[in-house]
Amino acid sequence: MIFYISINFGNFCLRYVIWPAFPIAFVDENNKKTVSQALSFFHCINLVLSGLQHINSPKNHISISGCDGGTISNLRISAPETSPNTDGIDISSTNHLNIQELNIQTGDDCIAINGNSSYIIITGVSCGPGHGISIGSLGEHGISDTVEGVQVQHCTFTGSTNGARIKTWQGGSGYAKGITFDQITLNAVKNPIIIDQFYTNEVAQENLASSVAVSNVTYTGFQGTSASDQAIILSCSSIGCLDIRLDKNTITSSTPGKTVTSWCKNAHGSATLTTPRVPCLLK
Repeated sequence: MIFYISINFGNFCLRYVIWPAFPIAFVDENNKKTVSQALSFFHCINLVLSGLQHINSPKNHISISGCDGGTISNLRISAPETSPNTDGIDISSTNHLNIQELNIQTGDDCIAINGNSSYIIITGVSCGPGHGISIGSLGEHGISDTVEGVQVQHCTFTGSTNGARIKTWQGGSGYAKGITFDQITLNAVKNPIIIDQFYTNEVAQENLASSVAVSNVTYTGFQGTSASDQAIILSCSSIGCLDIRLDKNTITSSTPGKTVTSWCKNAHGSATLTTPRVPCLLK
């Protein structure tokens, strides 16, 4: 299958990409087979990527690492809801990136913003099915990760596992701060708003003294429905999440007649004009 694209970084322009209809597997030095990603960009300056349709990548659809500046727009990314690790776009060690007008349906994160990334603006993304738009995961294996200056705005989540998610591992360090989710539409989303500082792929993690510090996170203008009873989950480590602000949000149950609630642990902040109420926030 041949796609026409325009990818600009530095003085180099790539206009045609050929991707086979079967996965490509590589064998590393430990004789372990790994499945390839569909499209990766490393150390690009002012990347421009537009007009692609990605279907059924064997792993991540698009990975962006070590880039500075750029715009990603008008993409359609799809994989079955049951396909593991088929993230739409994975971002790491990247700054000043604009993402706009995407339709993403995957079996994992629609967009994941990983460590050492800053000033990412995401606008007009339709996500679902999938695991939502995520900050992280951060701090795995005790490492230090930082994310700041992220804006997610005018996005729609439909039937996704999560909506706006921040996920960090216990035992890590660094920070996630200056993050805004604004004007979000929800259609039967399981976890519309979630901070999970106990993220794990295995057994539940204990509350360790060291953790990624989460602060200055704003949720405004959420409208729509939750597929679970807890529409807002703010689960923070012992150091606490600070300056969490919720304003002008209305989230109701996708099941007529049911009510939804909120749940917090070590979360500090305020909630105004928000349904469900969030009395569990600490001052």
